[in-house]
Amino acid sequence: MQAAPSSHAGTPLAALTLGAVGVVYGDIGTSPLYALKEAFTHGQMPVTPDNVLGILSLMFWTITVIVSLKYVTLILRADNHGEGGLVAMMALASQAVKDRPALRRRLLLLGVFGTAIFFGDGVITPAISVLSAVEGLEVVAPALHPYVVPVTLVVLTALFAVQRHGTGAVGRWFGPVTVLWFLVLAGLGLVHIARNPAVLAALGPQHALGFVLDHPGLAFIALGAIILCVTGAEALYADLSHFGKRPIRLAWFGLVMPALVLNYFGQGALLLDRPEVVSNPFYAMAPRWALLPLIGLATCATVIASQALISAAFSVTKQAIQLGYLPRLRITHTSVRAAGQIYIPAVNWGLYACIVAAVVAFGSSSALASAYGIAVTIDMLITTLMTFFVIRYAWRYPWVLCVAATGLFFVVDALFFAANAVKILDGGWFPVAIGVVMFTLMTTWQRGRSLLGERLRAEAIELPAFLEAAFTSPPTRVEGTAVFLSAEPGITPNALLHNLKHNKVLHETNLFVTVRHHEVPWISFDRRLEVHSLGHHCWQVVLHFGFKNEPDVPEALALLQSQGVTLDEMNTSYFLSREIVVPSLRSGMAAWRDKLFASLHRNAAAAADFLHLPANRVVELGAKVAL
Repeated sequence: MQAAPSSHAGTPLAALTLGAVGVVYGDIGTSPLYALKEAFTHGQMPVTPDNVLGILSLMFWTITVIVSLKYVTLILRADNHGEGGLVAMMALASQAVKDRPALRRRLLLLGVFGTAIFFGDGVITPAISVLSAVEGLEVVAPALHPYVVPVTLVVLTALFAVQRHGTGAVGRWFGPVTVLWFLVLAGLGLVHIARNPAVLAALGPQHALGFVLDHPGLAFIALGAIILCVTGAEALYADLSHFGKRPIRLAWFGLVMPALVLNYFGQGALLLDRPEVVSNPFYAMAPRWALLPLIGLATCATVIASQALISAAFSVTKQAIQLGYLPRLRITHTSVRAAGQIYIPAVNWGLYACIVAAVVAFGSSSALASAYGIAVTIDMLITTLMTFFVIRYAWRYPWVLCVAATGLFFVVDALFFAANAVKILDGGWFPVAIGVVMFTLMTTWQRGRSLLGERLRAEAIELPAFLEAAFTSPPTRVEGTAVFLSAEPGITPNALLHNLKHNKVLHETNLFVTVRHHEVPWISFDRRLEVHSLGHHCWQVVLHFGFKNEPDVPEALALLQSQGVTLDEMNTSYFLSREIVVPSLRSGMAAWRDKLFASLHRNAAAAADFLHLPANRVVELGAKVAL
């Protein structure tokens, strides 16, 4: 197994850091648009000096503990061969406990649930980010309020419409635009801090502690909004392979965290002087002449943040497909240079439909804020739990140290989760519902594939025995190579049986190929294939791919030349068995899940496209299989 391809090898540190600012920190960088105002308006909290200092102190220490300590210091160390993100963490944790099957199954299920919840977060983030930026129009002229939702929908529609063209053309602007955004955040904050430096007292933890002790009820409710200041923290880990640890850490401590803290404290300083602007303190910080340019820059920043999340949704979906938790979907590569730049139409337009529904149904960033935190806190909790199993069972750290390293973060995450759980009826149900639907789809697909595999194995004929019988009275051999794709090595593919039955011929060279995806991100070419001779110019081939590898079967089979098997590309045919699943009452799943799996199987994208088989040399032969 190899480490992730070093896409950033040889790239200057400054360029990587600039890229990290644009991609990694876009989401958390747009939080100042709505986080502080929601902390006050969500709990209908009076804007008093003590409350302002208490909330600011809670926000500062939330950013410090969750982002600086948990993600930047600890989680970034848990890379899976250079890869990050919840899928990589799930694979790493499951591998760490592979000698404990029951625990491994639970961790995989937990990871799948976290991945499913990510899609709920993926709906809320673009909706609240773009909506909160466009709401600046109301500050310019209250009469523009009716146009906020339509303008937001236009921006989002344009964003999703250009996805099929890839982000390469505009991606180079993400870093500079986001750097400008953070500099503006810092500048706006500094101006107001200079006018009221007393706000800096909130850096002391005593203000956070005093606020919690004096107003425990208000503090608990406020936590549901304070979590908004760290939304997007998961991106630090998810984009690890794109930039590396050092650029991500340098960008955080060198620009992003100082800019965020300055802006939040600047908003707090403004509220100390003018409590009446609590409905939108971010835009109230700007002078009148700068409002329209600031709205334009904020909209660009939120579009960039949304783009990063959409790209992440494509990547997570592809990984889930290759790990066997989602059916094959049509995937388009939008760049000939960057393998990670992909476009999945079904995911793109599914996200778009849900985001439009969220914008129209909720109508404002304040209403969406109630729906936001729950998905984020669930993923943070799952990441903390997974991290414990990694550092305990993979890194072999002492039990006490592991509990100490993750215990604090677990308590903090649990408090934020509890504070957001009370918002379920106020809108938190929306991302959770999306997550539950995705979890149902993913577990149904995985269970259905397992049952289908069991049924096929039960009815299968052993391949060596079949070939021995077939060559007792050999069929006519025709020139060329036949590649038979099979889900399991050692069994006779239905495509071979049907080919012999109908065409009564066998090719001169026959390869029986099984594609296997593993819970590691990358598998190198030198470990790509296993080859076993079956005699009579027949070979059993097993191809190994990581969940980040591109499953290109022709490219992998070209490696057979080193094994003495030469393939003529123009004289090779690929035979696939396409099972038509028929639900039955004895499958082991509920009837509705049977029907759901059959529908998913029927509508899955063609295996030929997913495996990069040449379309003009593929033969598909189908058969009905009752679950």
